[in-house]
Amino acid sequence: MISALERQRYQRQIGIKEVGEEGQERLKAAKVLVAGAGGLGSASLPYLVAAGFGAIRIIDQDLVELSNLNRQILHWTEDIGRPKTASAMDKLGRLNPEVDMESFQEKITNKNADALVGDCDLIVDALDNLSTRYILNRVAIEKGIPFFHGAVSGFEGRAMTIIPGRTACLHCFYRGRLKGKKTPVIGVTPAIIGIIQATEVIKYVLGTGKLLTNTLMVYDGLSATFNKFKINRDPNCKACGHLPS
Repeated sequence: MISALERQRYQRQIGIKEVGEEGQERLKAAKVLVAGAGGLGSASLPYLVAAGFGAIRIIDQDLVELSNLNRQILHWTEDIGRPKTASAMDKLGRLNPEVDMESFQEKITNKNADALVGDCDLIVDALDNLSTRYILNRVAIEKGIPFFHGAVSGFEGRAMTIIPGRTACLHCFYRGRLKGKKTPVIGVTPAIIGIIQATEVIKYVLGTGKLLTNTLMVYDGLSATFNKFKINRDPNCKACGHLPS
């Protein structure tokens, strides 16, 4: 049950018919894993915390660098050299102390991914490389939990929501591996995509609206356009092809 203090904190969203007190209780009961506290995480995490999710787990192995600060707004100049997890936890804890937060400064690998996801109900992909995304895509499929994908490059971003057994997964449409070079990006692009990811998470937990399932939404900041592309689930996909429809 939400408390009187929480009722006051969230009154503006409780007043939305798709939320109400029942929806707020659903948010409070959910545990979200956000993989990455960089550009996408800096956008999605504050809004997930502000919305009143009951528990949030943050995973990131990196330290804050000066070159992060054009887009990773959870981290400030004085945070340079600190773990991104610690920097993020400081800011988010002050934003909403009602949320139970924990963090792990670790690299996600095939060996530890299952333990790091643990009992989380949802996974937000705020990563910057395809190989680690594949790992979390696999864990999401094995655990049967939704996976909210986001990616950015320059002025372009994309988002997609994956529900194991019901929709296409990352392996259904991404092929091979991307080279491990740093991707150039303007700060506003992960801000837009990260907020879209947070919106998808909220909608999923509330059971409302139309999700970006079997749909890759592509944002082009230069033309100020959003386009959607249908993604079909691959019955021969090596990650999810074994699941029944």
